[in-house]
Amino acid sequence: MVELQLRKRNACVIVLGDIGRSPRMQYHAQSLLEDNYNVDIIGYMETRPLDALTVAQPKCKIHELSAVPITNLTPKLQLLFKAIWQTLSLLIALISIRRPNFLLVQNPPGIPTLIVCYLYCAVTRTKLAIDWHNYTYTILALGTAGGEQNRLIRLTKRLERYFGSKAHTHFCVTNAMKEDLQRNWNIGPVHVLYDRAPAQYHPIELPQKHELFMKLSKDYAPFMPQCYADLKQSGMLESTSLTQKLANGTVLYKPQRQAILVSSTSWTPDEDFGILLKALESYESVATAEPHVYPSLLCIITGKGPQKAQYEAQIAKFQWQKVSIVTPWLDADDYASLLASADLGVSLHWSTSGLDLPMKVVDMFGSGLPVCAYNFKCLAELVKHGENGFVFNDHSELAEQLRLWFEHFPSNPSIIETRSRFNRSLQQFQDLRWRENWLQCAAPILEKFL
Repeated sequence: MVELQLRKRNACVIVLGDIGRSPRMQYHAQSLLEDNYNVDIIGYMETRPLDALTVAQPKCKIHELSAVPITNLTPKLQLLFKAIWQTLSLLIALISIRRPNFLLVQNPPGIPTLIVCYLYCAVTRTKLAIDWHNYTYTILALGTAGGEQNRLIRLTKRLERYFGSKAHTHFCVTNAMKEDLQRNWNIGPVHVLYDRAPAQYHPIELPQKHELFMKLSKDYAPFMPQCYADLKQSGMLESTSLTQKLANGTVLYKPQRQAILVSSTSWTPDEDFGILLKALESYESVATAEPHVYPSLLCIITGKGPQKAQYEAQIAKFQWQKVSIVTPWLDADDYASLLASADLGVSLHWSTSGLDLPMKVVDMFGSGLPVCAYNFKCLAELVKHGENGFVFNDHSELAEQLRLWFEHFPSNPSIIETRSRFNRSLQQFQDLRWRENWLQCAAPILEKFL
C-alpha cells in the first residue's frame, strides 16, 4: 500500500473538442481526481467545464487549445490547414503537461488526435487508452460527397484503424461497438464502459421544480402566468404558468397545466429535428381539435450547435396555439433540474456508425424521465420499448406516442399505470451511477498503468 501511494498518479485526458460539451470525458477526469490522480485536461474551452474540474481544484490543470483561425482557403486546403494547426497545438499542450502514466483520449475526433497521441506515447513510453464514442470516418462521411467511398474518408478510416490499434487498452460505449472493434478492426483489449448518469441527475420534488420555473419565467414567456393582477388576492406568493406557491409555502401544480416535453441536442446533422417538428405539428392539430382531451404542450429544446439558428428561424414561423417551443442554453445544474421537471423526453439521436448510444437518454433516465427515442441498430442496449420508454421510427410514430402519453393529462389511469411501471425500471437504472460504474469497469484497468 505504501509503495502504491508513493508512485506518481498522473493522468492526461484529451478532448479535441469543447471540454464543456464532452460530459463523458469530464466524468472521467472527475473520477480520476476522486481516485487521487493529478489530472491534466487538453481541449477547447468554448463552454465552461464542470465546477469539480475548475473550482478550487489544484490537482487539475486545463490546457486550452487555440481555436483554428478562419481562412479563405479552398475546402480541401482548409482541412489540411486545420489538421496541421491542431497537430501543432496538441503537441505544444502535451509538452507542457506533467509526465503522465497514461493518456485517456476521446475518439472521435481521431484525426490528428490518435496520430499525435501515439507518437507522444511512443517517445515518452506513456500508456495510451482510447475511449471510443463513435467512429471518426462515419461522422465525416455524413457531410461528404460520396460518403464512405470518398477517398478522404477511406484514408481517414485506415488511419483511425491503424493508430487506434496501437493503444494499450480501449473503452467503448456499447457491447455492439466492442464486438465490431474486435471482429472488424482487430482491436483489443476492449472494455465496455456504459454511460451512467452522475449523482446530480436525480428526481426532484415540486418545490424545486417551481424554483426552476420561476427562474425560467424571467427569460421565457411560456413559463409566465397568464395574469399577475390577482396574485395577492388569490393567496399566492408566487406563480408560474405551471405552478403556484401559496402563502403558507405550499407549492402546487396549477389545474389544467401545460405538459413539458424536453429534448437536448447538439444541433448537428445526426439528429433530424424535422422529425420532432412534424410530430409537434400533428399534436397541434389533434390538440386544437380536442382541447379538453389534450393539454397545451411546452417543448423545451436545449443545447448549442451549427444548425440551431436554422431551426429557430423555422420555429419562429409557426402560428401554433397548443404547442410552444423554447430553445434555451442552461447550465449543468438547471439542465439536470429541467430533466427532473419534465413529463416526457425525446431523443432524436441516430448513430452514424449504429454503435453508440445517446447520452442524453442516460441523463433523462437518471432523472427519472421516460423517453421517446429514435430507433437505430443498438438502441436496445439502453431503451427497451414499453419497459423504460418508447421507440419510434418516424415522425408519425412519435406523434402517436405523444398523443397517447398526453391524452387526458395528467390523470389518465392507463398512463399513470404505465408511468409507474417505467419508474420501477428507471429506479433500477439509477441504482448504478457513473462513479460506481467507473470504479468497477475503468479504475482497475487504468490502475495497471501505474
